[in-house]
Amino acid sequence: MENDITKGGKVIVFQLQDEEYALSVEQVGAIEKMQTITRVPHSSKFVKGVINLRGVVTPIIDLRLRFGMEETAVSESTRIIIVTLPDMEVGLIVDAANDIIDIPAEMIEQPPAAIGSIDIDYIEGVTKHNDRLIVLLNLQKVLKMEANESLIFMED
Repeated sequence: MENDITKGGKVIVFQLQDEEYALSVEQVGAIEKMQTITRVPHSSKFVKGVINLRGVVTPIIDLRLRFGMEETAVSESTRIIIVTLPDMEVGLIVDAANDIIDIPAEMIEQPPAAIGSIDIDYIEGVTKHNDRLIVLLNLQKVLKMEANESLIFMED
């Protein structure tokens, strides 16, 4: 998963609220339609539960909740982006997965001090594509839990 998105390359663009975000295609294993999620007791609020994805139990995180956004109802365009970590896969619920684009490294800028509604620590950079601002995420920081949390379970 050690992929530096700021070096440019192909990215998957997805939407949360009215903002667009991107992850490197190298970090993405699949994009799935929304499916039934089994809730896990005592998990963090943003951990929606787990799904059985081709025989593998996969934790699912709602990126809206992870970023402190308001939860929204599932729609026809809601997707689960499956990202590949060294020791497991994790699903990220997004409002829509829009497209795959190629971003040259020279088009990537440092993030401004305040952008949108998410923590600046989660942002690796920003770029413009067809007059749209796209926020490039640092997947490691997005998935990093507090010191006393594991990905799924949280002590009460």
